[in-house]
Amino acid sequence: MSEKNQEIIIPNADEVAKELVKFSESINFNEEMFLNIIQESIAPAEEFFTDYACAIMEVETKFKVLNEMFSLKYDGNPIESITSRVKGYDSIIRKVIKKNIPRNLASIQENIHDIAGVRVICSFVDDIYRLAKCLLQQDDITLISQKDYIKNPKPSGYRSLHLIISVPIYLENEKKDVKVEVQLRTIAMDFWASLEHKLKYKKNLPEEKKDMLSQELIDCANASAELDRRMQNVRNIILKGE
Repeated sequence: MSEKNQEIIIPNADEVAKELVKFSESINFNEEMFLNIIQESIAPAEEFFTDYACAIMEVETKFKVLNEMFSLKYDGNPIESITSRVKGYDSIIRKVIKKNIPRNLASIQENIHDIAGVRVICSFVDDIYRLAKCLLQQDDITLISQKDYIKNPKPSGYRSLHLIISVPIYLENEKKDVKVEVQLRTIAMDFWASLEHKLKYKKNLPEEKKDMLSQELIDCANASAELDRRMQNVRNIILKGE
């Protein structure tokens, strides 16, 4: 079975717990010993996901501060919305298999850069680059990689500015640098990407129909980009008139 088609089974937590209890009873485990083993197994994973959740909070706060600053300076908020997520177990496992990396937390942290994700939706294209520049100028932010799919769209028509950054989180007794993927898009880019994501997973379509729809999505992406360009031009004219 190819990696692409390999089925990944994530066991139900209740079922796992029941099996562990049965196992402990079958070998007469001491209850305290049993709980210690469970804690030793679960604690690293909990800490792993908590680190990424904390990093997301740090990045979100930075963008919220920038949004307030820009609203005072330019009499308008450049950010329409901010959403975030930490990848679930299933998505991480699929990436581990796809990348064929060692199955341990250290390797996952080193090789998978989008476990924590923040998406910033802006009103205008200029706001995307202005916000990105301000974020990257902050002395506790390290840029790991940048992909500009606005100036260089994907073949599908997808547009967005992607940043992989490292941000410090401050814990009780230590500081950790955690990677976060930041995506910045306009409203039009996000609308197109959301619909394209839903449609590209539809199955049982003839190849000729898939080809037709792919071209239609490219045309829609170009139309969305033209709308962004025109709205940016309208804004520029208004600002110059002031």
